[in-house]
This record gives sequence, C-alpha cells and structure tokens, in this order.
Amino acid sequence: MAPLPPCDGEPRVSPLPEPLRREIEDFLYLEARLADESRYEEWEALVADDMQYWVPRGRADYDPADRLSYINDNRARLATRIRQLKTGLRHAQTPPSPMRRMVSNIEILAVDHEAGVYTVGSNFVLYELAVQAGAALRVWPGRVTHRLRRVEGRLRMSRKVVELVTAEAPQWNMAFLI
Repeated sequence: MAPLPPCDGEPRVSPLPEPLRREIEDFLYLEARLADESRYEEWEALVADDMQYWVPRGRADYDPADRLSYINDNRARLATRIRQLKTGLRHAQTPPSPMRRMVSNIEILAVDHEAGVYTVGSNFVLYELAVQAGAALRVWPGRVTHRLRRVEGRLRMSRKVVELVTAEAPQWNMAFLI
C-alpha cells in the first residue's frame, strides 16, 4: 500500500484490509484480558523473542538506557517478572488485585507489509482493586504503543510502550502487567 500524504504534520497509513485490522484489534483486546486475568503463560505466548516492555517515567521521548524508567524489560527480564508473578508470593500482589481495562482509540500508526510489522497505538484505562492495600480502587490511564510482528503466521508483541497519564507523578507499585 502506498503511504498517504501527511495530515496536520502527522504521517498517515493507508487503510488496512478489514480482516487484518480486525486481527490486530482482537490481539490488543486479548492481550489486555490475559493481563487483567493474571493468565501469565498465555500472555507470555503473545510475546516475541526480541520483546521490549517499557513504561517510561514521563513521555516516551528518551532513550531508556539514559534515564530512569518505571519498567524497561527485555525478553529475559520480562520472563523473570512473569515467573515472580506466577509464584503468588509477590507481597505487593498478595492477594492479586482484580483488574479490568478498557482499550479504545486504536490507530494503526505504521505498517511494513513485507516484514509483517504493525505499529499500533491505543488508549487505555485500567481499574485495579488493590485488595492488599485496603481495597483502594486505583485508576491507571494512558496510551500504549504496540509493535506487532507476524511470527510463524501469528501476531506477536515485539515492543510494548506504556505512557501513563500520571507518569510524572509518584506511582503506586506496578507489580502486575500494565
């Protein structure tokens, strides 16, 4: 597909075929639901070998190697995080927080059909009932940018960047998959 001319200075992507767009949206909804339901093995199966999972402190306009981030996991570190969550012994998540998130405003930001790579932005609001902290209802709003890549015929995450609306403010413990 040919790129469309920029609109208001923003590059635009040609519309995707509806089945592909639906596949991408379904992937985002599944990824969110598996994280909310603490279904870590199934969530991890959605991850590519070169995954980066990044929650910057502020906007994602810096190199995470140069500044502090809330989370900056490569694939190995992410696997360790998931193993810790699966033990059920993380004090910050004992008992685990019931969570649900809303995903909306899904936009295809970039497409490389030859490589099977899709960059997708979406907004979210995550509701966490922190039962281990007096049953406080915590709200985590933000924007996620996923880089999805087709691996053996299936979409996988190779990058997930979570920009929290409150990223400049002090944060509660993020002892779960955001």
